[in-house]
Amino acid sequence: MYHVKVLQSLLIEPGRNVLRLKRNILSKTVLGTMFETAWRVVLATAISGLGVYATAGQPVEKTTTARHRPVPRATVAPRAITSKTAIPDLAEQRLLEVYRLAANAKSREALEKVRSLVQDYPNFQLAQLVYGDMLSARIRPVDAVGDLPVDLQKQASPALASLRDESRLRVSAARDRPRAGAIPEQFLALSPNIRHVIAVDGAKSRLYLFENRQTGLLLIADFYTSIGKSGLEKSVEGDSRTPLGVYFITSTLDPKSLGDFYGAGALPINYPNVLDRKRGKTGAGIWLHGTPSTRFSRPPLDTNGCVVLANPDLIRIMQTVGITNGTPVVIATQLKWVTPESIRPAGKTFDEVLETWKSAKGSGNLDQLLGSYSSDFESYSRTLTDWRGVLKSEVDKLHGRKLQLKNVSVLRWTDTTETMIVTFDQTADDAPFGSTTRQYWSRQNGQWKIFFEGSTSRPQGRHSKSS
Repeated sequence: MYHVKVLQSLLIEPGRNVLRLKRNILSKTVLGTMFETAWRVVLATAISGLGVYATAGQPVEKTTTARHRPVPRATVAPRAITSKTAIPDLAEQRLLEVYRLAANAKSREALEKVRSLVQDYPNFQLAQLVYGDMLSARIRPVDAVGDLPVDLQKQASPALASLRDESRLRVSAARDRPRAGAIPEQFLALSPNIRHVIAVDGAKSRLYLFENRQTGLLLIADFYTSIGKSGLEKSVEGDSRTPLGVYFITSTLDPKSLGDFYGAGALPINYPNVLDRKRGKTGAGIWLHGTPSTRFSRPPLDTNGCVVLANPDLIRIMQTVGITNGTPVVIATQLKWVTPESIRPAGKTFDEVLETWKSAKGSGNLDQLLGSYSSDFESYSRTLTDWRGVLKSEVDKLHGRKLQLKNVSVLRWTDTTETMIVTFDQTADDAPFGSTTRQYWSRQNGQWKIFFEGSTSRPQGRHSKSS
C-alpha cells in the first residue's frame, strides 16, 4: 500500500522527500469514516497523555564529528497562557491543532491540516509520521501513534520510539503549563541590565525564555529541545551528557562560520563554570545551537551534550536576546516553579550577607573582609593568600570613598550544596571602580563563604567545539 512506502521513507530513509508519494496516496485513498473512531481514540489518548508513547527515545544518527553530534529541534508552546505576548511556534502549534481536531472527530479537517503542515515543513519527521497514520486510518484501524506493519516496526524501531517520545513531550508541554506568574527558583534577583534569562527543563526537553521587566520576569516563549543522548549531569569529556547548573552565554556564533550541521547559529555557554571545575568536571564546547537543514527536529536524547533547538526557534531566541553576552542560562533536571514572593526571604537574607562583605571592603577592614572568603578560595590559580594582596590594593584605591554595588544579580543553584552566583558592578562615590565582578558563594557550616571572585571579562569556561 502507498502509505507503507511513505512511512518506510520517513523512518528508514528520513532524508528522502516524500511529498510526491503522499499526493499519490491522497488521490488513491478511499475517503470514508470506517476507521475514524479508532483514530479518534488514539489521538484522544495522546492528548490526555495516557501512555500510547514509548518512554525513551534512542538516537537515530551517529556522530558526524568527534565532538559535536546532531540534535533535535525545538519549538515554542502551542499557546502561552502565562503571557499574551508569548511567541507561538507555528509548526508545533499546527501539529497540536491536528491532534485536537482528530480527537474531536474532525478527522478530515485534521488530515488537510497535517497535509499542509508537511508541505510547509517537509523535514518535520513527527508531522510526517502523523500524516502517514491519518492516511492509514482511512483504510485500516490505527492502534497507536506510528502504527506500522510488523515488518516495518522492526526496521524502524529506534526512530519510531524517538518520534513517539518527541510527540509525548510536545503534548505534555502543551498540557502542563507553568502557573501564571511562576518563575524558576534559581532567579533570586536580576539586574535591569539583564534583559532576558533562559531556563531548560531536561526532563521535559523544554527551554523557557523570559523577559526581565520592571514588574519581574515574564515568560514570553518556550521551545522543544534535545539534550545529551546519555541524559543530564555532565561530568567528564565525551560522556554525551548535558551539564546541570547556572551558566552564561559567552558569545553569538554566525552560522556562516559553523557549517550546516549547527543550523541557524550557536550560543556557547561557559561550561565548565567555576563550580564545575571545583568539582573536577571536564569537557567543553556546550552550546545552544540549531539543526542541519535536512532535519526539523531531533529526538529528545540525541546530542553529545549541547542543547539543540529547531532553527526557527533558535533564530527567535537570538533575535530576542540579541548579541549581548552574559544572558543567564539555567539547566536543571526538573525546574521548580515558584512565586516571586516565595523566594524573597532567601534573597533578602543573602542581601544582608553581601552587604556585610561590601561594608568590610568599604571600611578598609581587611581582616573582616577576608572572613567572607573560604579557605579553599581560588581565582584563576591565585590562592586566598595571593588574593589578600589583591584586596588590599583595591581597598587602598578607595581612599575612603563610599563603595556601592550596582546592577546586582543573584542566582541560586542547589544540589548537594547551596551556591550563590553573584554578579555586580562596583562604584566609588558613584564613579566606576574596576570591572564587573562575579562571585561564587557556598554555605559552609551554616555560613556563606566566597570560593571564587573574578572579572566577568575573563573567560570562565572553555568554548571550543566539543560535546
